[in-house]
Amino acid sequence: MINFEFATATRIIFGNGSAAQIGSLAAGLGKRALLVVGKSQNRAQPAFSSLADAGVESVPFSVSTEPTIDIARQGTALARHEGCDLVIAFGGGSSIDTGKAIAAMLTNTGDPLDYLEVIGGGQAIGRRSAPFIAVPTTAGAGSEVTRNAVLASPQHQVKVSLRSPLMLPTIALVDAELTYSVPPDITATTGLDALTQVIEPYVSWKANPIIDALCVQGIRRAARSLRRAYEDPNDTAAREDMALASLYGGLALANAGLGAVHGFAAPFGGMLGGPHGGICAALLPHVTTINVQAMQEREPDNAAVERYQQVAALLIGSPQATAEEGAVWLTELCQTLNIPPLHTYGLTPDHYPDLIQKAHNASSMKGNPIVLSDEELVEILEMAC
Repeated sequence: MINFEFATATRIIFGNGSAAQIGSLAAGLGKRALLVVGKSQNRAQPAFSSLADAGVESVPFSVSTEPTIDIARQGTALARHEGCDLVIAFGGGSSIDTGKAIAAMLTNTGDPLDYLEVIGGGQAIGRRSAPFIAVPTTAGAGSEVTRNAVLASPQHQVKVSLRSPLMLPTIALVDAELTYSVPPDITATTGLDALTQVIEPYVSWKANPIIDALCVQGIRRAARSLRRAYEDPNDTAAREDMALASLYGGLALANAGLGAVHGFAAPFGGMLGGPHGGICAALLPHVTTINVQAMQEREPDNAAVERYQQVAALLIGSPQATAEEGAVWLTELCQTLNIPPLHTYGLTPDHYPDLIQKAHNASSMKGNPIVLSDEELVEILEMAC
């Protein structure tokens, strides 16, 4: 018997030039929008213009770093003060997660800490978020279709989530043209995050037939196009493939979870900072290697053993590819894309015990296809450092 649940954004719009619809879509949801953007508001000028043309007033809120609890509080306070009745996020995963958290807090009482996992009260979100439109400008996080917002807590040195199906965006608007200006290093790290997010759900014990279909397509598209998008930012077919891979990854992780790569990435980001995509990229080949070794040694009948072989076949383009060859392919891809090792962000062996302890508590780690020992987790960090 197959039993599963699948939930996503109310409406997904995909296609080149679709960002021109921001104003008309917003006009059907509210009259005054908080527009959450990245460090530079100039890049979001098309969104401001589209809203103005549609008669929707906009209040800008810039996010120059990865989102924190305090940033979510500030944005919520601004939206309430300005009388905003909808939220639009135009940017990368940080902007979208910030907007998602603000939209949730606009309709729910209290403080984000009341609802946060691990470090907070863990209360359930009780009311659907305010109308929320997510417009990604990078192909990586897939946040436009996820049910959580990742927030950093500098005080606790961790990143944790607000999470609820009631937080799913009202509209996810994905326009690959918005990614054309992304520089090669960001294309590389966000793209490897997208690839991670179609591999980890596929090998997760929580996968289901819908997840399988999305991940197979996502892996195939990222495998053939990430290197091309990195080498030629104007390769429109490659950019479209990566936008789709990112979207598929968001759909997959929201319904099947992730694994040890993201189990490490959240606490790592909270402790040492560094770009989320870069951290995931540095970890992916080595988590793959250790997961495969651990299952072959202790759980040879684990379904994920065959899953990793299928991942390798998709990556390499050969049905005879082995899981080990898939890990080598990922290592070589990271080298081609000039992914820096984790020591670049300050990781030393002194950090390993605390990082591993926090990783054990991370929700993503619970989706890994096998429970890894502390020794195996240390080996991953040593390999990635």
